[in-house]
Amino acid sequence: MSEKIGEVIEASTGQFVAECYELHSPPPLGSLVKTSDGDVEIYGVVCNAATESIEPNRRPIARGKEEATEEDIYRQHPQLSKLLRTTFDTLVIGHGTGDELHHYLPPRPSRVHSFVYPCEADEVRRFTQSLDFLPILLATRTGAVDEIVSACLRQASCAHNDKRTFLIKAGKELAVLLSGDLNRLNAILRRIRA
Repeated sequence: MSEKIGEVIEASTGQFVAECYELHSPPPLGSLVKTSDGDVEIYGVVCNAATESIEPNRRPIARGKEEATEEDIYRQHPQLSKLLRTTFDTLVIGHGTGDELHHYLPPRPSRVHSFVYPCEADEVRRFTQSLDFLPILLATRTGAVDEIVSACLRQASCAHNDKRTFLIKAGKELAVLLSGDLNRLNAILRRIRA
């Protein structure tokens, strides 16, 4: 298993928010990550990331006027790494138990304080063999949905031996799902071009 990158701090059936263990180190937009609810592994796509103050009503202030690099700011003000946090939002697109994968929402949300792991290439390949998760992504009302879908397909294509074949398959599936919205379809297809 790969090294854990964060911990769930909010969870619902359709999404979860995780706090990164390393400041400024969220997984890339569109990455497939996993967490769990007991023996059920829950898979999701990273849809947003943010670095902010740990105190909701207190914004960070600029501190680098006299510094040459960003690293110098953190060296001169070591407390910053304790006053800031990086989080990422994840859209749940499936779950699995053992060898069985399901491309629909799990029966329960992940547990708060569950560890979050990036999915390894073979796991991404296995999960994205079926594109049945695309309707969940396309129907979400979170952020720039088309950018998330595009980023997810680009990220997933890197795990497949034949990137181009995977993206063609994904493009055909999108054409069916978005047959009534050609502008949206074309925008996504332009973004996933290999």
